Amino acid sequence: MAGRIRDEDIAKVRERARIDEVVGEYVMLRNAGGGSLKGLCPFHDEKTPSFHVTPSRGFYYCFGCGEGGDVITFLQRNQNLSFVESVQMLADRYGVELVVDDDGSPGQRPGLRKRILEANQAAEDFYAAQLGSPEALEARIFLDRRGFTRAHAEHFRLGYAPKHGHALSRALRAQGFDDETLKAAGLVREHGRDFFAGRLLWPIRDSGQSVLGFGARRIFDDDRLPAKYINTPESPVYRKSQVLYGLDLARREIGKRSQAVIVEGYTDVMAAHIAGVETAVAACGTAFGDDHARVIQRLLGTHDGLHGEVVFTFDGDAAGQAAALKVFKGDHNFVAQTYVAVEPSGLDPCDLRIQSGDAAIRELVARRVPLYRFVMENIAKRHDLDRAEGRLGAAREAGELVASIRDQSLVGQYLRDLAGILGMDVDDVRREVQRRRPAAQSAPQEEPPSALEDTTPDWPNPDDRELRIERDTLKLMLQYPLTFDADWNGVQPGDFTHPGYAAIMRLIREVPLRDGWDDALRTAAGNELLRQLLVSLLVEPLLREPDERYSLVHSSRLLLRRVTGEIDDLKSRLQRTDPTADVDTYRARFAELTQLEMERKRLRQLSVG
Repeated sequence: MAGRIRDEDIAKVRERARIDEVVGEYVMLRNAGGGSLKGLCPFHDEKTPSFHVTPSRGFYYCFGCGEGGDVITFLQRNQNLSFVESVQMLADRYGVELVVDDDGSPGQRPGLRKRILEANQAAEDFYAAQLGSPEALEARIFLDRRGFTRAHAEHFRLGYAPKHGHALSRALRAQGFDDETLKAAGLVREHGRDFFAGRLLWPIRDSGQSVLGFGARRIFDDDRLPAKYINTPESPVYRKSQVLYGLDLARREIGKRSQAVIVEGYTDVMAAHIAGVETAVAACGTAFGDDHARVIQRLLGTHDGLHGEVVFTFDGDAAGQAAALKVFKGDHNFVAQTYVAVEPSGLDPCDLRIQSGDAAIRELVARRVPLYRFVMENIAKRHDLDRAEGRLGAAREAGELVASIRDQSLVGQYLRDLAGILGMDVDDVRREVQRRRPAAQSAPQEEPPSALEDTTPDWPNPDDRELRIERDTLKLMLQYPLTFDADWNGVQPGDFTHPGYAAIMRLIREVPLRDGWDDALRTAAGNELLRQLLVSLLVEPLLREPDERYSLVHSSRLLLRRVTGEIDDLKSRLQRTDPTADVDTYRARFAELTQLEMERKRLRQLSVG
């Protein structure tokens, strides 16, 4: 789903979607007291429940692994969805009408996007029913010859578009869909005929299960369109540079296994999934590009260092080599290791499964080689390695490739690999790489982290008794802010000894208290560590229902610590002041000490209630 959802609609989704209902579908929750629920965390293995949900605040938090957020975040991480997809699923469930600002479609009819998705779903149902018709016999024979059963067809929701050029449009008009919607969806052509006719169909969904469009294969010799495959034209919901076939089935496994396997066709995706490679996806009607890479990277997750792996299946021919080089040029899109799996026989995964069975596909992926090595070997093939000039030319060309490797811990291994491929001394190859490294390093560098990220504090230990008063006071401020006065009872960031707690206090003082304050605090946090710490403090249960007196006790204990420290410092300065040589300074400090002692006495009384 492209476009931007309005902030007010997102707020409606958060307001209506009950986090205990949504989380309760995936986690068995029980009462934890204090208005909180708890259960076993779905994000890591545990035997003792440390996963807490606070319905009144709309947050969840696991004190075991540190995962936390709101109902939208939970769906994102549990179901491996994007933010927009998560909002869309909740909006559909809780009856929120989303208005999407789509920069590419000025003047688009309100609600058209939602209506297109409904039409696509109705079309999928229609096509799936037609696959069992007598006219679809050729389509069923096609599937059978490729080793796909009726159960496989139902699992992937395959369908058949009747040869009659108006079968779908008549069926959908009878369900209340108008011509404008059908044309916008790419289901009907300008002259009123169905876009697909006499073809086997694959529905293409996003990771939120919405049908975005279809891919269709030619199965009849008298088909008027010569192309073997055609796809839904570009529409408000279908953009071929951004969609991947099989994403709806593979998204959870990609996140779980930290692996994505990129194949070339619809039947290859089916064959891979049936064989147990459930992380397989394919581009639809276009080459795998940068936008596809960004979708895959989101599913893999963003972590420090290289995380996970992306495996491309290419033929060993010239076309496969060219595709690998193209992927390498976009390799910077991945915070992951990239590999190539090449079948020596040249068979694609579907044909490989027919000839050698499911295990052959699993073995194909297991034999993957690093993308760098695959490209280096193909560079070497273009040079005459029997001649010194040829070896040197290959080293120079491949040197730029090795110099661009992001994970410097791998450079040594790749240098040895390249030297072995070229039959050269590794030191000679290293010199060629080093000559090209300055050019590679002169490329624009990423912007340095912000000052906030530079000063990101360590995670505080929630069981540290020395920090208990700091943590409990922040919990009261965040969960019951109205029990404090407008100046937060005088508490300042400097009253907190742990930098994480001090950062949270700065947020509390900087973000005005108003409706949606919790969300405003999370937005202002600036980095993920502070956001997670904030959520943990919002969710962690309190010992009792607080009131103004209870909160005053906690703030007074913090202030007492501050005043006590100031008294100690002042006494130290007073001892170093000569009362006869510097009478005025001594008297001023003594008077200040008297005031501080009175303040300490007052705070002691307040701190014991």
